Amino acid sequence: MDQDGSRASMTFIGNATTVLRLGDFTLLTDPNFVSAGSRVHLGYGMWTRRLLDPACSVAELPPLDAVLLSHFHGDHWDRVATAEVAKTTPIVTTREAQRKLRRRKFEDVLGLPTWESHELSRGSQRLRVTSVPGRHGPGLMDRLLPDVMGSVVELEEDGRCRLRLYITGDTLYRPFLEEVPRRCGEIDAMIIHLGGTKIMGMLLTMDDKQGVATTELIRPRLTIPIHNDDYVVQKLPLSAFLRRAGEHGLTGIQPITRGNSLELPLR
Repeated sequence: MDQDGSRASMTFIGNATTVLRLGDFTLLTDPNFVSAGSRVHLGYGMWTRRLLDPACSVAELPPLDAVLLSHFHGDHWDRVATAEVAKTTPIVTTREAQRKLRRRKFEDVLGLPTWESHELSRGSQRLRVTSVPGRHGPGLMDRLLPDVMGSVVELEEDGRCRLRLYITGDTLYRPFLEEVPRRCGEIDAMIIHLGGTKIMGMLLTMDDKQGVATTELIRPRLTIPIHNDDYVVQKLPLSAFLRRAGEHGLTGIQPITRGNSLELPLR
């Protein structure tokens, strides 16, 4: 909590699922609530199995202002989310996921084109979500995978930016990621999706090398690595990223275990 009484925190549920309490707003990211041992569909006949249980159920979540969904993949939006997330919950996501969620009877879904923003307001606070670029796979493989977006979430209070949070989504490292801080401004905290996910030998999420390169490119004050050990296809242990980050002299990296929370740095 800062001197003005505002606060910002992240609670890690598992995989890419987090609860973000940002000032007076509460967001849920990438709801994935199937239990350990369950299989989720990755498209084109491909499946993967969950290894670890989420830290809570949908019913145990706090009241939500919105869901922030990076892309429509079985380990980011699953059958439990479809069945148990209230159909009236506002959802901010890609245009592709918007179409799929509307077919599942979700009533308030906004598909954001890249670099467009959506705002929530409450009293003197404003929360702005901006869609930023991501690429899930190499070359032509990316066209076979769901469209993915990163998100920059900004908390403003009395017209002043208190926090700028970047959530990478399931992107690979690419030079175009440098546009995120250039266009949005200095990043206070970054939630980075790692895991070194491989399917048919192809890297589909950042490994230790790409994670370090992205952290060096973005230069956040705080980096929180997630999305690394929930599924069979995630091949990279978190220790590999932490070791390489240490070798590169990176600071401000804070691992988090499921069910735990940490404070995000307010300005």
